[in-house]
Amino acid sequence: MYTKIPPPIVTLIFGLTIYFSKYFFPVYAFDNSNIVSIIFFIFGFSVLITAIQSFKRHETTINPLNPDKASSLVNSGIFSYSRNPMYLGMLLILLSISFKFNISGGIFISFLFKIYITKFQIIPEEEAMVKLFGEEFIAYKNQTRRWI
Repeated sequence: MYTKIPPPIVTLIFGLTIYFSKYFFPVYAFDNSNIVSIIFFIFGFSVLITAIQSFKRHETTINPLNPDKASSLVNSGIFSYSRNPMYLGMLLILLSISFKFNISGGIFISFLFKIYITKFQIIPEEEAMVKLFGEEFIAYKNQTRRWI
């Protein structure tokens, strides 16, 4: 693995960066930004919880720092739409924070989160999955998008 920082901690760091950087970006607001923020949060949290429940149902590890300990390839349910719904849920939560506190900076910082988590978490996980599940993972990878 390229990183030893758990993705929820990375998400927290990026979320705090979105909040505290609001003074460095232009302020944009619109009437329904709170409603949009709530919708993104609920959707992101739901996606995240659904993915965790799928892992538990398949009795495999949810620890992203040890993907080589996975006991089964989860490719059904929400995983048939995204190979990384947990990270997608985290990204949606960051977008929720962006709409609430810092739209312009938050969207930029959320994009940086997507790049970071892809390079340092997703790609190493995919390498581990190829080693563990071989052709089964490659077929899944070719059929299902990385994010959405």
